[in-house]
Amino acid sequence: MSAHIGQSLNKSSMEGGSSPTIRVEIYNQTYNIRSDGDTEYIIQLAEFVDSRMREISSGTLTVDSLKVAILAALHIADELHRLKNMHEQADSQLAARSAECAEMLDKLLKVRSSVEHEQGGAGKLSLG
Repeated sequence: MSAHIGQSLNKSSMEGGSSPTIRVEIYNQTYNIRSDGDTEYIIQLAEFVDSRMREISSGTLTVDSLKVAILAALHIADELHRLKNMHEQADSQLAARSAECAEMLDKLLKVRSSVEHEQGGAGKLSLG
């Protein structure tokens, strides 16, 4: 069961004054969404919300579309926050590794500098 999706242009968008209207159907309700964004992306979002609502409704006894929408929104919000937390943890780990690498590089450059200084510049030392 996928969302019924179509695109139509309203009168003002044909005159160049407004954004195109994208017609989507989510959980048996039709919505006209005006957006400057990517039409395919809007369609994918509508299909995602529709599928989540259908998953929720098949697993619960409620037929109230508002309750189904709220439960779907909670599930989507939970997924968003979990992914944000994972992203933040990955960023923290990357920052820590980057700091370690910078520290190691500083130490290596200091050693190189002191070796060159001890040699008096007579024999050039190169990395690589």
